[in-house]
Formats: sequence, C-alpha cells, structure tokens
Amino acid sequence: MPDTDNSEHDDTAPAYLRRIRSFVLREGRMTPAQQRAFDTLWPRFGLDYRGAPRDFSTSFDRHAPLVLEIGFGNGEALAWASEHDLTRNFIGVEVHGPGVGRLMNALAARDAGNVRLYKHDAVEVLEHEIAPGSLAEVRIWFPDPWHKKRHNKRRLIQPSFAALLASRMAPDGLLHLATDWQAYAEHMLDVMDAAPGWRNQLGPGQYADKPAWRIETHFERRGLKLGHGVWDMLYRKV
Repeated sequence: MPDTDNSEHDDTAPAYLRRIRSFVLREGRMTPAQQRAFDTLWPRFGLDYRGAPRDFSTSFDRHAPLVLEIGFGNGEALAWASEHDLTRNFIGVEVHGPGVGRLMNALAARDAGNVRLYKHDAVEVLEHEIAPGSLAEVRIWFPDPWHKKRHNKRRLIQPSFAALLASRMAPDGLLHLATDWQAYAEHMLDVMDAAPGWRNQLGPGQYADKPAWRIETHFERRGLKLGHGVWDMLYRKV
C-alpha cells in the first residue's frame, strides 16, 4: 500500500506532523474477537496516550524492571517473553489494531498481570510518557526495513532515535535489535556503534547469536523461507 501520510513534505504542517514516521498505518480489518478485546480488555491491558510522564509502578501495582518492546506485531514474542519472565514488567507499543487485539486476547487467556500496551507511535511514547533512565531493556525486533533507497530515511534506527533511547535507559540497560534484512542490519550496526551512550556488547562491528529470550516468530520464519538471514545486535547503555 502506498504511504498516504505526506505531512513530512508539507512545510505548513506543525513540526510534530512534519517528522518522518517509521511506519505506514495499514490497519486492516479486525476480527470480531479482536474488536471484543478492545471493547472489554482495553481497560485492563491498555494505556491511553496522555503526553505526560507516567508512573508505571501504578499501572502494574508493583515496582519491577521495565522492558519495552517497540512494534510487537501480532504479539507472540511479547506474550511468550512476559509469561517466562514474571519478575519484570513489559510495555508493548504497536500501531496496528488487529495485533493489539490479538495480544490482549492471549494475555487474558492466561490472566497476565505484567503486560500493558499502547496503540500509539512509539517515538511519541518515548518522548512524552517514559521518564528518563526508567527502562531496563528495549526490544526492537524485525522493524520495517524500508528497503528501497528512497525510503531509507524512514528507518526507525537513526542517530536521533538512538539518542532518545539512551536518554530513557537505566545505566547498563540493554537494547536488543533484530532484523532479517542484511542492509538494515548493516545500517543498525553503523548507527549504533557510532551512537554516544551505547556500547556494542560483543565488540564494535559484531553481531550476536540469537539469545534464548527471543523466540522465532511467524514473521521471522517467513523471512527465513525467503532465504533471508537473521541478525541480532545487543547494546548496553554506558
């Protein structure tokens, strides 16, 4: 689907609308079960964007290390991770409604208490809702690679975004990136190795083996069937 958001090309638009977005909102049609999730489960799992710093210990009714997954897709990795790591709190951010609804149903099925979800732009959530130094880990797995050269500027992993992430991470916090597009992997590595405040855990220019906490997802399997490789990168906040 072509990108119909042309606000970044309109010099008369407000500054926040001119920012180049890293996603195109292809909402798709929600199933009845996914729509019921929004009708009945959003008050339990959802976080409405307010544009002000949030005390997540109140949202979870406990203090625990906070893990943020940006662009969780259909939610299978986030559902698995939160079930197998009950000592930490998980925040998921995704703009596509069907995936959010699907994940809420999965969380309700096991009565999950350690996951909350935004249906919103992750950059705005980071900028306005997450306090500096509050994240123990950020996971960005298989973001849109924007593989056409003219669209490379839309890639989420850019120097300005690396700086924003660094400002929200606790000392020694972990950033875990993964992609199945080699050109994007090389781009991520170049950006993050040069980014102030970050240290490649494996050493400059090094990729990591897939950690045990990242399960193989449907989208990853699809990429592998197409002959794509998979590249993981681990960075520590310094």
